[in-house]
Amino acid sequence: MSTMTSTPGPTGTTTRPDFDPIPFSRVVSVELRKMFDTRSGSWLMASIGILAVLATAAVVAFAPDDEMTYETFASAIGIPMTVLLPVIAVLSVTSEWSQRTGLTTFTFVPGRGRVIAAKALCSVGVGVVSIALAAAIGALGNVAGTAIAGVDTVWNVSATELALIALAQVIGLLVGFTLGVLLRSSAAAIVGYFIYAFVLAGLTELLAASQEWFADARGWIDFNYAQVPLFDGAPDATEWAQLGVTSFVWLVVPLAIGLRLVMRSEVK
Repeated sequence: MSTMTSTPGPTGTTTRPDFDPIPFSRVVSVELRKMFDTRSGSWLMASIGILAVLATAAVVAFAPDDEMTYETFASAIGIPMTVLLPVIAVLSVTSEWSQRTGLTTFTFVPGRGRVIAAKALCSVGVGVVSIALAAAIGALGNVAGTAIAGVDTVWNVSATELALIALAQVIGLLVGFTLGVLLRSSAAAIVGYFIYAFVLAGLTELLAASQEWFADARGWIDFNYAQVPLFDGAPDATEWAQLGVTSFVWLVVPLAIGLRLVMRSEVK
């Protein structure tokens, strides 16, 4: 609990009480609770587990026996995660503007950077827990599915490969978070993410097929393409360097611009 102290002043004058700053841990706990408090937020979080179960059931029902492996389950579950996690990150930021709670939030915590940092920490935390939950659901589906099909259980995804896939999912989440900070509008940021993830990825694929110079330099320019080795299992030194360069251009720089806009924008 915050404590209050009085600043001594001249005789006959009224002094303003000094309050201890709100601990960052409390800011994080409040921001985490805000992600679950609303009906839409709670259903969005629940949809991660629901869709993971549905994807697992679909693999059990429709996958051929020879493809009943953990890699198949992980791939099926990864598709909805790629969409949901960035949306969660977007809404964690833009809710302050779309629901007009920003004035209250930034009045209680005037340091806007602390609030944004807490939102980022909560988003990444929720993402990591969601990825672990989805991986566990996929593992259960692999055991149950192979038992139903009467085939051997195949664990063809190593712990390192799972960690790299989780890193790729967190990067996608951070892209959504960055768009939320940059645009501060739920609709604009979500549409922006889908354009980046699907439309832009298709356009760069066409450009690489038609332009040899772009195909050669694509790993240093295309952020989506630079993340592909994370899903393939073992990036080499060059691929890690490409991921670092594209992350700086597509993630760090836009986030820095967005943070500057958040610090300077008027909150109503």
